[in-house]
Amino acid sequence: MPVKIRLQRHGKKGKPFYWVVAADARSKRDGRFLDKIGTYNPNTNPATIDLNVDKAVKWLQNGAQPTDTAKNILSYKGALLKNHLAGGVKKGALTEEQAEEKFQAWISEKEGGVDAKKDALAKEAADEKAKALDAEKAVNAKREADAAAAIADAEAAEKAAVAEKAEAEAPAEEAANEEE
Repeated sequence: MPVKIRLQRHGKKGKPFYWVVAADARSKRDGRFLDKIGTYNPNTNPATIDLNVDKAVKWLQNGAQPTDTAKNILSYKGALLKNHLAGGVKKGALTEEQAEEKFQAWISEKEGGVDAKKDALAKEAADEKAKALDAEKAVNAKREADAAAAIADAEAAEKAAVAEKAEAEAPAEEAANEEE
């Protein structure tokens, strides 16, 4: 029975969530599977991958062939490297301890890169938030200045209207005084 390591889609429309499974190559995409190896969530940034590396290595050693996307996921999590190192141990090229040491060194380096990306994304989000806040403060300051200018214009217009009214009444009073 040909076995494939592939993705099985779950989740709702537009929000995919995948299980990484070992399944018979003849079964449907979302159909029966032999073993669930992990999960993959592409909706987060960076994508969340939860993979049981030992199960994946066991299936690879038993002859399961990963699909292209599943191969990328297995490579990202180090399952292919661990399988490669296990082959070296089986041939006698290195010991189990050396293989485990190399694998742990690779894992720590990989986690450092992922943490750096998460930090960069968090910093970028904080910068965007700060820019938006500054832009909002500028808009509020402009709005306050415009309101103050409108109030000043209204007061000036009111004073002008009062002065104009007083001027209009002054000639009328002078005319009334002249008639008396």
